[in-house]
Amino acid sequence: MNPSLLTREALGQFARESRAAFEAELKTLVEIPSISADPARQGDVRRCAEAARALFERHGGKAEILETSGNPLIHGWFGEDPSQSTITVYNHMDVQPANEPEWTAEPFSFVVDGDTYRGRGSTDDKGPAVTALFGALAARRAGVPLNIHFLWELEEEIGSPSFEGGLNRHKDRLKTDAIVVSDTVWITRGKPSTPAGLRGLKGFRLTLETADHDLHSGVVGGAARNPLAELIKVVATMMDGETGKVLIPGFYDDVVKPSKQELEEWAHAGFSVETFKKDHMITGMRTEDPIKVMKRVWGRPTMEVHGVVGGYTGPGIKSAVPPRAEVKLSCRLVPDMDEHKTIDLIRAFVAKHFPDVQFHEEHGLAPFKGHVTGPYAEAIKDAYRFAFDAPCSFTREGGSIGAVKTMEDILGCEVFFLGLSLPSHGYHAPNENYDWEQASGGMAAFAHYFETVSSFRK
Repeated sequence: MNPSLLTREALGQFARESRAAFEAELKTLVEIPSISADPARQGDVRRCAEAARALFERHGGKAEILETSGNPLIHGWFGEDPSQSTITVYNHMDVQPANEPEWTAEPFSFVVDGDTYRGRGSTDDKGPAVTALFGALAARRAGVPLNIHFLWELEEEIGSPSFEGGLNRHKDRLKTDAIVVSDTVWITRGKPSTPAGLRGLKGFRLTLETADHDLHSGVVGGAARNPLAELIKVVATMMDGETGKVLIPGFYDDVVKPSKQELEEWAHAGFSVETFKKDHMITGMRTEDPIKVMKRVWGRPTMEVHGVVGGYTGPGIKSAVPPRAEVKLSCRLVPDMDEHKTIDLIRAFVAKHFPDVQFHEEHGLAPFKGHVTGPYAEAIKDAYRFAFDAPCSFTREGGSIGAVKTMEDILGCEVFFLGLSLPSHGYHAPNENYDWEQASGGMAAFAHYFETVSSFRK
């Protein structure tokens, strides 16, 4: 191994020399609209898998497309020496839809604006994925004795419905000593953070039908039932819209509260309410207390209303009583909550108090309690410190990554996080972006991580 290549100066030079190639590869992937939620984009999802396989091969690696019952997985790797340890980096190549009117450029056109890269998927999750790949190229050039594998998914944005089956089908070829996920968000720029846990997710819908057509409110109003009004009452009975508190008995029974040590680390993690509001463009908050915000986003379960469907929504007012209505909701879950127990509790509550309301269960993702001790966790912290000259905080992630617990359960190894995205990058938002500072620093972080863990012999 040539250790000089893995100094910060040498890795900075590697990043500068690789910038054009990095941007070209990211452009190729961003300009493929791999929207897993849109059946009309299935051809683009397949095209993205083919492009990803070609990317690995173009840079001297090997790659294969692994079929599942749904969208395929991409498995790429550098090195296959059985005497060396193996590390797998997980990312996803599918993206959210991009139909928001606020986009200032075509969402699937890769725009370079100085050191900023714009386009759907640029930060979630194609930019971090390509960054990790270039970190691997730097480590391989230096002769780091490590088998570096990549597992890229194409269904993460729809809850990974085929991931478990695909992983079981191909687990023999995906054996690894540890997994690193690069699909998480720092608290703010200059303050690296890595999750000590992820919230789970469980969606459901409520529907109510009381007639077969619109009714004239002057003729039947006051006598006919109004399904929109009734479903609004259902929601208000289940949760306090002002505070967000869930009112269903037993909902919080299994919640594991953050420990005193966790809260102390959160308090010194650099979180700012003002920055949080600015990054997410929030104009109103339920609380302005920093520790309460962190508890609510990272350490407490939620119930959220995502949409209300029914009645007239055009200009002006149509004075009709709607025949049917629907409310779309979900809960974010924290350790040690169980998605099945939680949804059964909600279903039973609705059935008891509102027997006419139909309950429709949607997909779910289990919460995940991460690892904050041991050599792999220390290697993550050291990689951030090396590349970004700042200590890393173990916080939690408010979002969900369904693949994480599945990988631990099936592949039998621990999962860690080396995320690179920032709140200002706009996960799932219009004008999503990534930037060269995070990319170049991320290459150094991954290269350093690979070098460190290469000494962890089997």
